Amino acid sequence: MNYARSLILQARMGSTRLPGKILKPVLGKPLLSYQIERLRRAQLVDEIIVATTTSPLDDPLIELCKKEGIKFYRGSEEDVLDRYYQAAKAFHADVIIRVTGDCPLIDPQILDRVIQFYTDTTPSYDYVSNSLKLTFPRGLDVEVFSFKNLERASIEAKWSQEREHVSVYFYHHPELFSLGNVECETDLSRHRWTVDEEADLKLITLLLEELYPHHPTFGMSDVLKVLRQHPDWELINAHVKQKHVIRDNP
Repeated sequence: MNYARSLILQARMGSTRLPGKILKPVLGKPLLSYQIERLRRAQLVDEIIVATTTSPLDDPLIELCKKEGIKFYRGSEEDVLDRYYQAAKAFHADVIIRVTGDCPLIDPQILDRVIQFYTDTTPSYDYVSNSLKLTFPRGLDVEVFSFKNLERASIEAKWSQEREHVSVYFYHHPELFSLGNVECETDLSRHRWTVDEEADLKLITLLLEELYPHHPTFGMSDVLKVLRQHPDWELINAHVKQKHVIRDNP
């Protein structure tokens, strides 16, 4: 069966740890533009939608979406689950691929791999990710689920953290949703290629400056090769802790 596959990218300018991080320039180009360029290379994505907020802080993000020709939806800043659901509803999404706007090195091949796994195993899994058990580098995270299940989560989720994080309701309720995970052949979870703090930005800047000018379609293996050549780079953001999301049902 064929489905419309909508990638909804969650993004906002008001990050607490590094405000405006998604539009930080590297080689004269905003980080989010790198991410959009990479997402567009995914073979199994039919459309890209940015889900952002109604805050005036996010006006520059909307301008970038218009410049890039990307669809967008503006919703609640606090109730992220509702914002995401309303974005999916507004664009009649069917199968939803969720990524966040702080992952400029996201790999389209890994994206397609997770989407393909979801498609191949439907209806065995309601939710598929490559981060339930983290084996890929942080920053290559992908989640896939149906609009029907997103709608259910939006209606039923009551706890504040379940509203602040789109997919928490799924893995808080494994009795309601069957969960699937795609794992990397090698455990690469020590690598951190997302942008939350200045140290993350420093590493991502070095990697983009090294790779993008001569190989703009680089993938995960290319990044790993560069890090083997520059082992000290891996230490730049090794101290940064990922924001903790409680995985257990309260």
